[in-house]
Amino acid sequence: MKTLLRTAALVLPLSLLAGAALAEEEKKVPLKPVPVHAVKAAAAPVLDADVATGVWEKAPATALKATKGVNFKDNLGETTGTVQAAYDAKSVWLRITYDDPTYSVRRSPFVKQADGSWKKLSDPEDKGGDNNKFYEDKLAVIWNIDKSIFGFDEKFGCQASCHAGEPGKPYGNKYTEDEGELGDIWHLKYVRGGFLGQIDNQYLDSTRFDAAKAPEAGRKSDAKTGGGYVDLKLVDGKPEFMNKSGQAANKGGTYWLREADKAPFDDSKFVAGDEVSSILVEPFTGDRGVIKTSAKWNAGKWTVLIERPLTTTSKFDVQFNDLAKVYGFGVAFFDNAQGRHAQVREPLHLIFDK
Repeated sequence: MKTLLRTAALVLPLSLLAGAALAEEEKKVPLKPVPVHAVKAAAAPVLDADVATGVWEKAPATALKATKGVNFKDNLGETTGTVQAAYDAKSVWLRITYDDPTYSVRRSPFVKQADGSWKKLSDPEDKGGDNNKFYEDKLAVIWNIDKSIFGFDEKFGCQASCHAGEPGKPYGNKYTEDEGELGDIWHLKYVRGGFLGQIDNQYLDSTRFDAAKAPEAGRKSDAKTGGGYVDLKLVDGKPEFMNKSGQAANKGGTYWLREADKAPFDDSKFVAGDEVSSILVEPFTGDRGVIKTSAKWNAGKWTVLIERPLTTTSKFDVQFNDLAKVYGFGVAFFDNAQGRHAQVREPLHLIFDK
């Protein structure tokens, strides 16, 4: 069956000016909403990004065009993608594809120097929370909970919560305008959980940026009962742990480390130029871990399949409890970038077809 296509423009809400912050926040532009139709699945789709048969042969695809992002092809920040949706009596699925010529998982590893010392790689242009050289590929979906974010569904989409160019951080902040306005964020961070088949379940409120008290402004995480990720340190000049396999990350190993795979660090196993993971990762349990994913990069394209129950018990999650309603959302892509994302500026409207 030929896939139906609709087009939504994506742009990055901030010009890249050698890493400098803009003097003032970008103005919001009202745009026409774009429908995304979810088809009812006769059988639950297999949670495998490589599978494009079954319901995905029937679900119409909304075509996405991305411009002015960070990195991407030829560093021009231009990419294209699609989003499809499906549901059954228990769950909702999104299938998102987008072009990205590089598989970016080299998230600030430790690298052994010629003199035998170890150094954590960092972006020399990073002025704080703005790493665009040694990071990871990410994807984010934000939902307007109970239509609480003013103007999100009708005309602004993600623009309603993005405050690019705002002083305080190189890239700006993310928050809603008024108390009581809430957004549900499904944040795929490939190194920090995507490879485990999990989306980081987060949310957005009206908290303003404060360097000491609220460095992430309104972006917060759902409650967890266990799991998560933590940055590793250099202890006595050497990484805290290594993978028990003894493999360097850039020689067949991984740029992440699981608890079950960690071992005391043995410097003798590595030579100059070897890289090892600087982050320990375990699956979230509790509200923060309710969203499943299968994310795969192949031949210059990411395919991301997301699965979440229609309803949850958290007030910080969008509840798909009335399939006759329209649910506003937005999508953002990150190419090896900590914060500088390309976003769908138009509101996207999820419509559950009968």
